[in-house]
Amino acid sequence: MDYSFNDEQRMWRDVVFSFMDREFPREKLRYHDQNREFPEALYREMAAQGWLGLLIPEEHGGLGMDRDPVMFAIFCEAIGKDSLDTAACIMTSMFTATNVSKHGTEAQRQRYLEPFLRGEAKFCISISEPQSGSDAAGARSTARLEGDEWVVNGNKVWCSGAHHPNSCIAMMLRTGEGRYDFSVLLVPNDTPGLEVQKMDTLVRRSLGTTSLFMDNMRLPKDALLGEVNKGWQYIGEHLDFERLSIAASQIGNAQTALDDTVKYLSERSAFGKKLAEFQVLKHRMAEDRARLSAAFYLVYAAASSMARGEKSSALVAQAKLISSQTLFEIATNGMQALGGYAQLPEYDMERYFREAKHGMVGGGTNEILRSIVAKSMGLGR
Repeated sequence: MDYSFNDEQRMWRDVVFSFMDREFPREKLRYHDQNREFPEALYREMAAQGWLGLLIPEEHGGLGMDRDPVMFAIFCEAIGKDSLDTAACIMTSMFTATNVSKHGTEAQRQRYLEPFLRGEAKFCISISEPQSGSDAAGARSTARLEGDEWVVNGNKVWCSGAHHPNSCIAMMLRTGEGRYDFSVLLVPNDTPGLEVQKMDTLVRRSLGTTSLFMDNMRLPKDALLGEVNKGWQYIGEHLDFERLSIAASQIGNAQTALDDTVKYLSERSAFGKKLAEFQVLKHRMAEDRARLSAAFYLVYAAASSMARGEKSSALVAQAKLISSQTLFEIATNGMQALGGYAQLPEYDMERYFREAKHGMVGGGTNEILRSIVAKSMGLGR
């Protein structure tokens, strides 16, 4: 099948890649990583361009690109090419916004979605708990309706971006006795009874991630998103877009890591010749190029499948699985090729390496992705 870009897609790719190179080069993104600082200027500029609303239907103020996953994947490839963390700073809010757009009331859209599209507010999503990561249905934090208020108790973890001002947390909470009886409540991060603790992590330095503690936190009845006990369904709806976006950002970053490595090998000499002339190194680069080409076509095959309205979860899982492994392999080879210089932040490779490892966990671990693919093959439940 032909996965080449059409004229509109090529033009869009040129626009977004040029925008990132011109307005937010890697030096700025490196600074944000080193200083654990959110790229607020980039976020605001994304809003000014209208790009925060790529996945929001036009009738709700967005650009309606939820109907064109290929264009969305191109966007994610571009914003992730120099930093997966930077891409997450933009994409995390975008995922959650789709839930509010699709299932929220008009009042909820006005309160949360409109400021988001202006770049004045952010979204984050809270699913995991200390004892339930990949087994998300094992979550225990509860929301109990008392009169006209929800009373929430429990502990969440790995909620990325929850500490930023004017952020709304879409929190999945147990509201029934069944294994999948969850609801989603929209929780402003300054709600009394909510404690947000930032975590000192190896990656996610710009976006940041947090633990949440809810002690009789009270929310109005209209904090409920959609219907009671439909939260599991709502959270699952955006997973294909989330995983596609991560995979696309990973192939963008893998291309940059490979380019940096090849450039270094072409310039550095040892034992009287360029490093690029050593067979072991040039063959390693050739292997990386082949893996990246395969990952690239798999990502856009998954995006094309989604665009055709096909059931694409297993193909998207394959794309994220292979993209994450490809990026990690390329970054690992880059670390080895650059030697001691790979340890220095100004060479960027150590950041690619750190973020590549996280990419094998966030958005669904590689083990979970393999299980999804296996299930699509009729292997187990």
